[in-house]
Amino acid sequence: MKIALMQSSLAWENAETNRKHFEEQISGINEDIDLIVLPEMFTTGFSMKPRDISETMDGETVHWMKDLAKAKDAAITGSVIITEEGHFYNRLLFVLPSGEIYTYDKRHLFSLVGEDRIYTKGANRLIIDYRGFKICPLICYDLRFPVFSRNTDHFDLLLYVANWPKPRMAAWDILLQARAIENMCYTIGVNRVGEDNNGLEYAGHSQAFDFLGNSLTTISEKETVLIATLEKGQMLEVRSKLPFLNDRDDFIIL
Repeated sequence: MKIALMQSSLAWENAETNRKHFEEQISGINEDIDLIVLPEMFTTGFSMKPRDISETMDGETVHWMKDLAKAKDAAITGSVIITEEGHFYNRLLFVLPSGEIYTYDKRHLFSLVGEDRIYTKGANRLIIDYRGFKICPLICYDLRFPVFSRNTDHFDLLLYVANWPKPRMAAWDILLQARAIENMCYTIGVNRVGEDNNGLEYAGHSQAFDFLGNSLTTISEKETVLIATLEKGQMLEVRSKLPFLNDRDDFIIL
C-alpha cells in the first residue's frame, strides 16, 4: 500500500481556501496512491468555535472528498468539524473511491483547551478493511492513550491525524514510534505546520514507522507531501518470527 502524508499549513476557519490548497497539493502527486491522509480539522485549524464553521455529513467538504477519492482512485481521510443532531464532533472521515464513508469521532478530547466542553466525544474505535489492510484511524490526543490504541483487532496500520503543537514535538515523535513497536504494526502520524490564530506553532514531523519502529520517512518542518510504502507480507513474516502480540494483556475498554 502506498500512502501520501499531506503535511500543510491551514488557513484559519476557511474551509474553501483549505480545500483548494489541498487539491493543488494532491494534483501534484504523480504516482499511483492508495490512501491520502490529511491533518486533524484540515478545513479550519483546531478551532473551538464550531457553531459558525461546522458542516454536515451532506456538506461541501464531504462531497469534495468523495469527488477527489473517485478522481484519484484513492481513499482520502482527515478530520472535520461536523454538526449532527445538536452536537459538534471532531470527526474523522475515511472516504473510499466508491464514495462509501467510514467515520470515527475523537474519543480523547483535549481538555487543556476545553475541547471536551465543546465537542461530543466518540465511544467506539473504527477498524477499516481497505485494499488488503486493516486500518485503525485515530485523532491527535488519542496518541497519548496506549490502551485505546492497543492492537486487539490484528490491524495492520495505526493512523493518527493531528494538530500537534511545536512545544510538544518530542512526545509526538516518541509516542508514534512506541505505538508502532508495541502494536507490531505500521504507524503513521500526519501533523500540520504553520501558526494558527491562537498563536500556536506547528512543526509537522509527519512520519511513518514500520512494525519494528523503523522510520520510513524523513522528518520535515515545512509543507511537504511524504510518500510511504507499506509491505504487509514483511510485517506478517516478522510477526510470525516474533509473536509478541500473543502475550498481550486482555482488557475491555468501557
